Formats: sequence, structure tokens, C-alpha cells
Amino acid sequence: MSGKVALITGGTKNLGGATATEFARLGTNLFLHYHSDSSEATKFAKDLLTKSGVQVEVYQGELNGADDVTKMFAAAKKAFPQGIDIAVNNVGKVLKKPIVETSEAEFDSMDQVNNKIAFFFIKEAGKNLNQGGRIVSLVTSLLAAYTEGYSTYQGNKSGVEYYTKAASKEFHSNGISVNAVAPGPMDTPFLYGQETDDAIGFYKTMGLGGRLTKIEDIVPIIRFLATEGGWITGQTIFASGGFTAR
Repeated sequence: MSGKVALITGGTKNLGGATATEFARLGTNLFLHYHSDSSEATKFAKDLLTKSGVQVEVYQGELNGADDVTKMFAAAKKAFPQGIDIAVNNVGKVLKKPIVETSEAEFDSMDQVNNKIAFFFIKEAGKNLNQGGRIVSLVTSLLAAYTEGYSTYQGNKSGVEYYTKAASKEFHSNGISVNAVAPGPMDTPFLYGQETDDAIGFYKTMGLGGRLTKIEDIVPIIRFLATEGGWITGQTIFASGGFTAR
């Protein structure tokens, strides 16, 4: 991975930040998208630069539509004229709510982030990645769950699994692998905002070792898919400690 370039959405904190840190350790130059606190993202980038010596560029922006994704990839190629080798999409939004209580606005917001942006991320990665590139999308192990409350989240993310399959065939001639990783309930703020303490406790009982999925469980899988795991393509890899399986 040394000398290569990785574009990571949501790349300055949580799973995206941990992935960026691991890639930097291996000598990968980074283009990190974020949409929240600029001071926090800038500090994260400076710390990576100091520790690893790789080139780190940060890019702030809302990803609301196809044009936003196109502009992000264009900015990445401007920052790194040698091109992009790895593209990892962490962008996601979760909602736990019964179908009969879900508004059209809530549905549209969920669909835009989890489905539409994910599709156009794969599209732009396919157009812009160097020969032999690697695309990884983050989905959810709830894709294999028979449960209530997560209809929009499961439904939106399910599309990414099929975009991944189609893209893996369409990008085959360029040697680009396309995969998705499906973590179990993860020990991050992304989960806690939706769940009660009782639900968190139950999820822990379902996981290997009686715990939630950790960021550290997922980063090595992303790294593997970005390196020697390139022969894997068109797959959704479940990494949930047995929470769900297919």
C-alpha cells in the first residue's frame, strides 16, 4: 500500500478514522472526506502526517447528490494527480422507527445517504480509480436479520449489496475489485443514539465473547480487501461475531 492513494468518506473519526490511521501506517496517502467539525478533522490530518509522513488532504462537504460525489472525486484527483487506488465509503445514517410512524421526509433522508450516495460513490470510483483499484462500501449485518424497526436502514443498505455485485462485473476489465463489509452492532455513537440499554445488552449476548463489534474488528478486513484480498470481488463480508450470518 506504500505510495498508493486512498479516498475515504467519513474518514476522520470512528471507523473511517481508524481505517485512515491503519492505511497511513502502511504508507498510503490519504484524501479524507468529512462533514462535521473542521478543527477536529484538521487536527486528525496533522497528527497522521506527523506520525506517518504520508500526504493527507481533508475535504469538507455534504454528500447530498451525485454532483457532490463527482466534485469530491475531482478534488481527490486534483490533490493526487497520480490517481486514486482505493475508495472506501463509510457514509451512513441510521433510523430505528416503525414503518407506520416513518414520514416521507425521514425515508427520503435515509434513502439519500444510505442508497443514492452509495450508488454514485461506486459509480465515480469505477470511473476514476486506477487500474487494479479497490472499492469497499460499509453496509450492515442487519441485512441478514429478521427484525423490526430498521426497515428503512435495512432496505436502503440492501441496494448497496446489489450495486456491489453489478459493479464487480462491470469494472472487471479494469481489474477493480468491489466489495462490501457488513459489521454487526458497533460500539460507536452511531448505535447508541438509536438503542436502549436493554437492547444494547441483548446485542452483546448475540456476539462472540458477549460483546459488540469493535472498530478494531473491521479495519483489518477493509485493509485485507484493499491489499492481498483483491481476488475477492462482488461479495458482502459479514463481520458480526455471529450476530447475524448468511
